[in-house]
Amino acid sequence: MNYILLFLSSFLAATIIPFSSEAHFYYLISENYNLWLLLVAATLGNTVGGMTSYYLGYFLKWSWLEKYFRIRRVKVQQYELKIARYGFSMAALCWLPIIGDVIAVALGLFKLKWWKVLIVMFFSKALRYYLLGLI
Repeated sequence: MNYILLFLSSFLAATIIPFSSEAHFYYLISENYNLWLLLVAATLGNTVGGMTSYYLGYFLKWSWLEKYFRIRRVKVQQYELKIARYGFSMAALCWLPIIGDVIAVALGLFKLKWWKVLIVMFFSKALRYYLLGLI
C-alpha cells in the first residue's frame, strides 16, 4: 500500500500541482522499505506525472494561453528556440521543482516526439531518485 501511495505522491509532484514526494520517499526509506521497489514506484509515478504535464502542453491551444493565462504567443515562441536548440535534453530537467513542470508542458506545446521525451524523462527521474536513495 505504501508503494502505491508513493506512486501517487510522486505523480502529484510531477504535475502542475505543487507537491513534494521527496519527504515521502525518505520516510519510507527510514522505515526500511525495499529501496528498489521504492525507486520503481517513485520513478514510475513521477514519469507518468511528467508525461501528464507534457500532454497538457500537447493539447493546449494558443488561444487558451492568451485568454486565460495572458501569455502572448510571441513570448512563448521565444522559448521555442531554446527547446529546438537543446531538444530532448530539456526533458532531463523535468525533475526540477517548479520549472520542471513548465519544461514538460513546453515540450508538449512544441510537439516534441513523446517517446523520446518519455525515455529521457524516465531515466533522468530514475537517476534522481537513485541518487536521493543513496543519501
